[in-house]
Amino acid sequence: MKHVIGARCTICGHLTEALPGTTVCPDCGGILDIEYDYDYIRSKLTKYDLMDRTDRTMWRYMEFLPVEGRGERPRLRVGGSPLYEADRLGKMLGIKKLYIKDDGQNPTASLKDRASAMAVVKAEEAGKTTIACSSTGNAASSLAGNAACAGLSTFIFVPSRAPKGKVAQLMMFGATVVLVEGSYEDTFRISAEAIERWGWYNRNAAINPYLMEGKKTVSLEIAEQLGFIMPDYVAVSVGDGCTIGGVWKGFKDLYAAGFINKLPRIISVQASGCCPINTAAAAGTMDWVPQEENTLADSIAVGVPRNPVKALKAIQESNGVTVNVSDEEIMEAMRLLGRNAGVFAEPAGAAGTAGIKKAVESGLIEKDATVVSIVTGNGLKDVTNAIRAAGEPMSIAPDMDRLLAAFDERGIRP
Repeated sequence: MKHVIGARCTICGHLTEALPGTTVCPDCGGILDIEYDYDYIRSKLTKYDLMDRTDRTMWRYMEFLPVEGRGERPRLRVGGSPLYEADRLGKMLGIKKLYIKDDGQNPTASLKDRASAMAVVKAEEAGKTTIACSSTGNAASSLAGNAACAGLSTFIFVPSRAPKGKVAQLMMFGATVVLVEGSYEDTFRISAEAIERWGWYNRNAAINPYLMEGKKTVSLEIAEQLGFIMPDYVAVSVGDGCTIGGVWKGFKDLYAAGFINKLPRIISVQASGCCPINTAAAAGTMDWVPQEENTLADSIAVGVPRNPVKALKAIQESNGVTVNVSDEEIMEAMRLLGRNAGVFAEPAGAAGTAGIKKAVESGLIEKDATVVSIVTGNGLKDVTNAIRAAGEPMSIAPDMDRLLAAFDERGIRP
């Protein structure tokens, strides 16, 4: 990989070779970050070259990805999700310009497909035939789907609280699924032990540095879709810390390669019932404290984040904003997205929009700002909470009088 310099430890700074099976720093065990030769990238790719490419998936950005450039890419269409102008919703939230990046339109309906597609490629490069991970749900289903398409086996560990829609995806994709009676931390621990015991390829994004490189393609797309004119803010929901780290890494890579001339500020949104990263960021420290996982937004219910360093650096380096939102505020954002932008988001997917609303109301961001909200997952992932947020439909006998009575009871005036 001529465009890749190596993998540098985020803790001790050691630079190691970026091999397919590389996970943690060989010196201290710290999390690694992939470094690129930006001069080389500039010599091979321009913004105008991208305009001529017909591939609308994440692989259109090969020069910014740590892959060898040989072999087949995963067959599922990962990436190329729409970026909508949401003028009506933006006015309701009180900001000048709002865009919604709907990553719920990926093959298994979440942003995590970007990381899992990368995991499949790196597993094949490493000569592995089995991939495993722990997940609150979306990473698991994305891995199962992308691996199934490539003919790889998967072992998936998820907390027993995982929504049935996500578990159903796992089973349909043929994964070996283990429901763990415990927290996400418990789930992560047993998956790590199993991966070590049987030598499976490790898809856990907090451990595997390549997966964040897949996630960062959402930022590359946002930049290209906006004509490389950067918004003032990008809002993202935060759990383990891997997604916000990837979002920031994508923008930094573009800036270093000269594709953009400014960096957006990151709005880090966590649930009030589980916000260890935002709590540490607000205190100005890298020392986070474990918290309970008390939120309906299962995808960001991570009380012991595995990638806090990259998440906290993303907030600090971007001069970012931290916002914690309640479950009620998340459900309100689900309704706002659905009824004013036509986007169906799961709770964690709507958290970014909830954070924008609260940030505007709190005076944390300017009303004349341009903001992108990343919807990380589709609402069909968690139908139970979708109905809880939207409410139950009317149910009547097939009689006009009953219909009129139901309308009257709900204040509906046809």
